[in-house]
Amino acid sequence: MEKRGIRTERGNINREIEVTNSQIRQLKARINKLKNWLKEEAENAAPPTLADVFESMLNKKQQQGRYKQIADLKKAAKSLAFLQANSIMDMAGLQEKVSQIYSRHRKVGSGLNAIEKRLKALDEHIRHSENFKNRRSVKRQYDELYSQYESARKVKGLGAERKAQKALDTANKYYKDNRTEIVLYESAERYLRDVLQERFNPNKLPPITKWTEERTAKTAEKKMLYQEYYSLKDEVKEVEIIRRNVEEIMRDESRETQRTRTQGLEL
Repeated sequence: MEKRGIRTERGNINREIEVTNSQIRQLKARINKLKNWLKEEAENAAPPTLADVFESMLNKKQQQGRYKQIADLKKAAKSLAFLQANSIMDMAGLQEKVSQIYSRHRKVGSGLNAIEKRLKALDEHIRHSENFKNRRSVKRQYDELYSQYESARKVKGLGAERKAQKALDTANKYYKDNRTEIVLYESAERYLRDVLQERFNPNKLPPITKWTEERTAKTAEKKMLYQEYYSLKDEVKEVEIIRRNVEEIMRDESRETQRTRTQGLEL
């Protein structure tokens, strides 16, 4: 159905997993960039302090329009609140924070992948269980009709063969009229027999309630991990803002040094 452009529940689940994996990979790439940048800064002989960063951010406001000033001041205040909330006093503290973000990201990523796989399995368990439950009576009716045919063909005597053929025709017609229902049931029975193995009993319903409750719990767990993911994403954004300002300070200092050298040569 997916190939014909018709979305299915299974297809939607697979797409959600792909989106999740893509988001996790993108955030990981951003965190790795920050780790590499901080490593380079640690090797810098005289990296700017965080105080230098905020002084630069605030000084530049005088050269901007009013609305730009207000927007940037809000960003600066948010960055300052982020640093204070995480007790970050210097670049070493910022580096430690990024390391923590990286560790939390790994836990979120592995946790989401495990949950997505389990949810996919539970959805299959529940889908086949519903088919097993809802179509069991149809399969039993067919089995009963076919059993009547098998009994009839064992009978000897006048008209016995005709009666057996009539019973077979009745069973075949029922199967033809209910083929989809019966095939779905048989597919569900094979699936559940494979999943439950020795615990499978064709006369009892599979543990639908247990699987449904687990699915609800896993979905709630997934929601919490997503909240953690978005929290990490916000923290990464704040560190990226600080990085951009540090890099801007370094560029300004580089231009100032070059200008000084040029003036010295002219003299």
